[in-house]
Amino acid sequence: MGAQLREYRARIKSAQTTKKITRAMELIAASRIQKALGRVRSSAPYARAVTHAVSAVATYSNVDHVLTTEPEKITRAAIVVFASDRGLAGAFNANVLRASEELATLLHGQGKEVVYYLIGRRAVGYFSFRKRGFEKVWTGDTDEPQFATAQEIGETLVAKFIQGEDEGGVNEIHIVYNRFVSMLTQEPEVVRLLPLEIVEGVEDPGGTEVFPLYEFEPDANTVLDALLPVYIDSRIFNAMLQSAASKHAATQKAMKSASDNADTLIRDYTRLANNARQAEITQQISEIVGGADALSSAK
Repeated sequence: MGAQLREYRARIKSAQTTKKITRAMELIAASRIQKALGRVRSSAPYARAVTHAVSAVATYSNVDHVLTTEPEKITRAAIVVFASDRGLAGAFNANVLRASEELATLLHGQGKEVVYYLIGRRAVGYFSFRKRGFEKVWTGDTDEPQFATAQEIGETLVAKFIQGEDEGGVNEIHIVYNRFVSMLTQEPEVVRLLPLEIVEGVEDPGGTEVFPLYEFEPDANTVLDALLPVYIDSRIFNAMLQSAASKHAATQKAMKSASDNADTLIRDYTRLANNARQAEITQQISEIVGGADALSSAK
């Protein structure tokens, strides 16, 4: 009985220690998520403005730009996976990696070769463990994304897209990240980044409303050359911010669940320890009474 009681008390202490850690991590994630959501909200107007500008140029000009023209044949595609540097975030990384695998299966079914670009140590660990190749990785700032990193990723992807296929270039680029929906929901999002898909088309004027007239100076090609890298960088940075906010929300939810589970373990083991202690006391009383009866009979 004594050994069993000591085991229960050790497990209670272990669960209490775990609860302190998970509770602290839950509070840290809760404090970080507000800042992350603030950055997402702050970046939205800029992203919308750039998208509107690119939409205007692409809609009101007949320029065939390399980043907006659909290739005749797509044989090589790139997938950019946005994961996190740290774990303890529930199904956050598993969901985005599963979505990337489903996308890769779809592309393979279309006869396309797939290459990977990874963001976050968890994605690198996933591919390294399975001994699968990848082109380039970016790690270290998934919790607090920096625009400089988004620019570096954008430059790398655009250069790879412009590069000839025989030199290792790609015809298509997709990004896979977790989109923040709410504190309880984060959904994997798959977006084709290049060739460019304008997400904000021109609305049907209806009736007698007249389209505005645009003039591009010095010319539409130059305007597109200036706008498209900015547009791509803003899309990548927005995906990084969405992923960071989703990760903090997933961490908070996972740590709260872990704290609740620790409470359940503490309650269950406390009940078992009390039962074991009561059984031990009962046994001791029985032994004392039995000894006393034996002494009385001997007299």
